[in-house]
Amino acid sequence: MKRSGSLAAPNPAWAFFFDIDGTLADLAPTPAEIRLERELHQLIHALHRNSGGALALISGRSIEDVDSIFGEPRLPVAGHHGLERRDAEGKISRHDATVEKLANARTRLSEAVARHSGLLLEDKGQSLALHYRAKPALASYAHRTMRGLHSKLGPEYAILTGKRIIEIKPSGKDKGDAVREFLEEEPFRGRTPVFVGDDVTDEYGFAVVNSLGGRSIKVGAGRTGARWRLPDVRAVRAWLERID
Repeated sequence: MKRSGSLAAPNPAWAFFFDIDGTLADLAPTPAEIRLERELHQLIHALHRNSGGALALISGRSIEDVDSIFGEPRLPVAGHHGLERRDAEGKISRHDATVEKLANARTRLSEAVARHSGLLLEDKGQSLALHYRAKPALASYAHRTMRGLHSKLGPEYAILTGKRIIEIKPSGKDKGDAVREFLEEEPFRGRTPVFVGDDVTDEYGFAVVNSLGGRSIKVGAGRTGARWRLPDVRAVRAWLERID
């Protein structure tokens, strides 16, 4: 992996893809408490303009949730790890996934959260995420519980793990798929792709970008397939401020 010092300044001719939590905003005790620095908010919107719209947010959050953070103008977004996507023209497409089977898992997880202080259930509608940021000692319990529920759901669903979070979601899409789909469309098509992320789920995006000769950038510590690294959210902001 190359060091962050060898990472070129952002070029408006590239196609940019950003995770949000832990990448553009520091992780908060709960997803609802995330706060995006005003300077980063301005930099992202400026880069969106300067790149001719070739910037997309790739998140585990829903499109609606992302919009509540970034406001106007609406940016291209892949939400729910690629299960839903809004292209540069504003058209929204959703992966055909069955979510009815999640009803029992939702009930079981609500009961688990009620019994164990420090667990948080994030119900995203199409997926269920169990957070244990407030009490890392519950990691084993959280993973055991989620994997037990997943075993009863079958191959239509997948498990995703992240920073003190484990999630059950419909199979068939990931962040790498979302990047590929954007790159098939204007204004992303034909550009050098850049993916910036901090978590395990971002590795799918890194793999796609690496295969296309782009720039994959890991934020923070941890093993990764990314070819560059930035230490934290503040370093991401400093990098964006270097734009050519």
